Amino acid sequence: MLKNFNDLIPGTVLDNGQLCEYFGCSPQGGMRRSLKTNTLVIISNHVESIYEDKWIGDELHYTGMGQVGDQELKSQNKTLAESHINGVSVHLFEVFVDKQYIYQGPVNLINAPYRKVQPDANKQNRMVWIFPVKLLDSRTSLNIETVNIASQKKQRKYKKKSTEQLLLEAQATAQIDVGYRHTQTKYYIRSDAIAQLAKRMANGVCQLCEQPAPFKDQNGEPYLETHHIEWLAHGGSDTIENTVALCPNCHKKMHIIDTEDDKLKLREKMGILSATLINN
Repeated sequence: MLKNFNDLIPGTVLDNGQLCEYFGCSPQGGMRRSLKTNTLVIISNHVESIYEDKWIGDELHYTGMGQVGDQELKSQNKTLAESHINGVSVHLFEVFVDKQYIYQGPVNLINAPYRKVQPDANKQNRMVWIFPVKLLDSRTSLNIETVNIASQKKQRKYKKKSTEQLLLEAQATAQIDVGYRHTQTKYYIRSDAIAQLAKRMANGVCQLCEQPAPFKDQNGEPYLETHHIEWLAHGGSDTIENTVALCPNCHKKMHIIDTEDDKLKLREKMGILSATLINN
């Protein structure tokens, strides 16, 4: 017997079986259509996925279905594209921990779908469909600690990549209009690839005071913290040029004093490092 999906509260964590019990949908796939409940479940997986879903502002730009080759506007891609006229209600789940589906609530398609180049399951570039959707209630119950844990896992994976691979990932995930989530405060979605690249370029030395990291972390690596020269809260971008690695003392200094001289020094340093990295 199906449960009533209208009883779900944003922030509820379900396993795959429970998700199917509420929506009467298939247990597989990132887009799951249910005729029984006249719904479409879309899942944005932040753990393991070939799709590059991205938050821009408070909009989720969701990648359609189809793992290999150019995506077509059919099947569930068509259902989502026509959700503003076909009467199907669309519901968003996010995955930050494997097999844990966090219900975020119903979403609306707010702009026309558009095409973009993304790699497929075989690492070949192809055209995908991107669907701009927005939560009906943006006051999500997302646990920021959950997001941070997922971010740390991604950064550990990025540590294993070559600098060339890391640079490509950083360039692909850079954002001028940085995504954010509404929780008790506004939480900005940062690129883990850019954060890891900043630490890689710093090579264990604070980019402001130019002193070695004051201690090593639990993995025996120099401890530095990433910082945006122009704060995201002030309209700064999440890009290679705007992201530096600082010792905890200098990081605190930049959040308390934030002098123009220090910002200029960091901008000049990142301009040189970025140009050198990209040109090599």
